[in-house]
Amino acid sequence: MPRPRPSRIVDLSKMIADNPNDPFFMRVKIKHHAHRKARWLVRALGLPFRLFPKDFAGWADDTITKMGVHSTTHIDAPWHYGPTLADGSRPATVDEMPLDLCFGPGVVFDMRHKGEGEEIVVADMEASLAASGAGLEKGAIALIWTGRDLLQGSKDYWKSGTGMSASATEWLIDRGVEVMGIDQWGWDLPFHRQIRAARETGDDGLFWQGHLVGRRKPYWQMEQLRGLEQLPAHGFDVAVFPLRLKGASAAPARVVAFLYE
Repeated sequence: MPRPRPSRIVDLSKMIADNPNDPFFMRVKIKHHAHRKARWLVRALGLPFRLFPKDFAGWADDTITKMGVHSTTHIDAPWHYGPTLADGSRPATVDEMPLDLCFGPGVVFDMRHKGEGEEIVVADMEASLAASGAGLEKGAIALIWTGRDLLQGSKDYWKSGTGMSASATEWLIDRGVEVMGIDQWGWDLPFHRQIRAARETGDDGLFWQGHLVGRRKPYWQMEQLRGLEQLPAHGFDVAVFPLRLKGASAAPARVVAFLYE
């Protein structure tokens, strides 16, 4: 029996473009080369102008001169969380992501009610799952909907949001979820909130706690998604295919959802 074609495909990825409001360590630079420059390159390679195809203006070309692997919609590999796992073994880099993890049934967790700096905990995840009627199965891809993607492009995006606690992250992993993502800048609370909480409490387990679960229980995590409001809570598929960057901690990814009637 043929697999049904999707009735709609939803792009969950940011546009890759320079944004002066991004922090300096996350800026993207793309240089666009005019068509006419290629004419001189072809001439230098030995083709006389008189033999150029009619109306050949030259080919367009572009060069990414600066873009960190975490600068746009991307997926983190376990290598990002540390050079060794808790058992001493080497964590996987992004080029080692199994392809069978790159496609699976999606489940949206609605966390729009969480305030600025308020952590997402297990009770929030359980309540969202119960309200939606969705189920979690091995291979499911969990999407955390905070609504903070509305701030993409602004100076506030990387400083705003809620954040996944270690316990909520581990809760997903224990239910068979190995790939998960969020529509805010990072998986955890914004950096300044993590640092302030650690300094105020003296607790050395508060910084980057959601990420660091991956040292004990490796998982793959998408950040800077967008458009989750276009999805139902479940009943759709998600595809996330990162660039095959050898030895890298993460890679930009085109993340899309497939909806069926």
